[in-house]
Amino acid sequence: MLEKLKERVYKMNMMLPKNNLVTMTSGNVSGRDVETGYVVIKPSGIPYEEMQPEDMVVVDLNGNIIEGKWKPSVDTATHLYIYRHRSDVNGIVHTHSPYATSFAALGKPIPVYLTAIADEFGGPIPVGPYAKIGGEEIGEAVIKYIGRSPAILMKNHGVFTIGKTPEEAVKAAVMLEDVAKAVHLALLLGEPEEIPEEEVKRAHERYMTKYGQN
Repeated sequence: MLEKLKERVYKMNMMLPKNNLVTMTSGNVSGRDVETGYVVIKPSGIPYEEMQPEDMVVVDLNGNIIEGKWKPSVDTATHLYIYRHRSDVNGIVHTHSPYATSFAALGKPIPVYLTAIADEFGGPIPVGPYAKIGGEEIGEAVIKYIGRSPAILMKNHGVFTIGKTPEEAVKAAVMLEDVAKAVHLALLLGEPEEIPEEEVKRAHERYMTKYGQN
């Protein structure tokens, strides 16, 4: 079932340790099949180096296991809440990547200090409040506070990113950690200046419409 999506979600999960966004068994990537509405997600507690595409778990939007020999991620309820409330989202990533999570630990958003933030995120990286792990509370907070951003920092917890595809969500997670590191280093040296809102809007629109190949 959903073999191609399992392969894609597996590959995107493997991008997390490759980009130093997770340690041990933490973090997860999921993807939604637009035809069935089923979600493919990483299994809970399986080391990345031991996972294979067939280890991915298929669940419905209510959390019922449709196919899979393992328990799904403990963050499954969060992913499913987001999918049920954002029809435009078909990929979700959760990490505790260190530089981004340092801002989450402080409960601070990341302002638009860099053109890369303007391009990829279109505004500041928002922060949501502390929420309990394991239920729908985190998903509720993500929906409430993420706005138009593809990424959010959850206070005292970590990172969630979203996208039209699992690949887009992973790209946002990688880019978020990269800009968070640059901003962290800049703050050690001084106080960066924010890019004006109109310029952020212009840069983001140009990036979304002009960047890459047609």
